[in-house]
Order: sequence, then structure tokens, then C-alpha cells
Amino acid sequence: MSNHIHSLAWRQREITALVATGASDKEIARQLSISHKTVRNILTRVFVKTGVRSRTELAVQWIQSHAQISD
Repeated sequence: MSNHIHSLAWRQREITALVATGASDKEIARQLSISHKTVRNILTRVFVKTGVRSRTELAVQWIQSHAQISD
């Protein structure tokens, strides 16, 4: 699995970061003042772009990409 986190758009990265904290779609929507449906649509695009199949895989990719930056 290739790490495409760095190629995500700003809003996609923002939502991915919140997913990595364990936030639900509803929590993300509330925090960013966007609809739950918008969160789902963005996450669907993120899943396709990164090649992940679950929120857990996405969170792992996010964490790994940031660990590489700080190394």
C-alpha cells in the first residue's frame, strides 16, 4: 500500500487528521461546521485516493506519514 497522504487536498487532510484522532463523522462535521454527508463524500474520495479500505488503515497511514516527517 502506497502512502498518498501528502497528495491529499487541504480539507481531505484536515478530515483525515480528525479520523486519526478517533473522531466520528458526526463529530468531524460538527467541529468543521459542515454536513455529515460532506464528511462522508470527502472520506470516500480519500479512501479512493489513498487506496485504503477502512478508517483504521487511513489513520495508520496518517500516523506513519507524520512519523516519517519528524524522523
